[in-house]
Amino acid sequence: MQEILEILQDALIDTVKLLPFLFLTYLIMEYIEHKTSKKARETIKKSGKFGPLIGALVGIVPQCGFSVSATNLYAARVITLGTLISVYLATSDEMLPILITEKVPIGTILTILAIKLVIGIIAGFAIDFVIRKFKKEEQEEKIEELCEHDHCHCENGIIVSAIKHTLNIAIYILIITMVINWVISLIGEENIANFVSQNVVFGPVLAGIVGLVPNCASSVILTQLFVENVISMAVLIAGLLVNAGVGLLVLFRTNKNIRENFKIVFILYFIGVASGIILELFL
Repeated sequence: MQEILEILQDALIDTVKLLPFLFLTYLIMEYIEHKTSKKARETIKKSGKFGPLIGALVGIVPQCGFSVSATNLYAARVITLGTLISVYLATSDEMLPILITEKVPIGTILTILAIKLVIGIIAGFAIDFVIRKFKKEEQEEKIEELCEHDHCHCENGIIVSAIKHTLNIAIYILIITMVINWVISLIGEENIANFVSQNVVFGPVLAGIVGLVPNCASSVILTQLFVENVISMAVLIAGLLVNAGVGLLVLFRTNKNIRENFKIVFILYFIGVASGIILELFL
């Protein structure tokens, strides 16, 4: 019973920390849909050409709430796929606080952040370039679908609607996070750590698999292994590039195109692992 209560407590804490980001994101989306003109929306979309740069800079802040916000904005097609991927790749979740607490040299910390930032920016711009080059049709704006999707009454006002969306997603995140925490408790963080550390040859591949776990535990495990000199910086970066916090959870909840969601996961994993392998050759 004590273990169950701890799992519930951890899930509640993780979910509550996301509430401000969720509410602000949905408030912005409601405002764009109900208070701005079509011309204004087009301007927002065009400014998205610089999205990967902004997304990577925002994502580098140690807070998984930004990946959740970016996911919601992408599901509504307010930002581009490249911007979303740049946020996912740059997001560091629990890495930075742990590195600082463990007194890792500032030069090492800045190197890790810089590599994640650069990879996020390059990958984001490359993805958007390819999409613009080979996909002629414009992405359809889907903000208005939120009301139908969540069965809320947007006519009650943007604040009420934003609150309803926030609570809807928060409950979903809470339930899934509890399940993930329970599974991790059954497997054991130490066993997961051993799984990565004892397979040095396939380090980036395995780190990427751990990074796919939509929970802060994955970034904690990878960072601790790095601090203890069990895995290299390249392996750490591979796992952290793939790890997008609970952003992937929200993606599968808000974006109706399941096939596209799996493509996004594959792109994220491929970039993370490929970057880790390349970095192993130079670091």
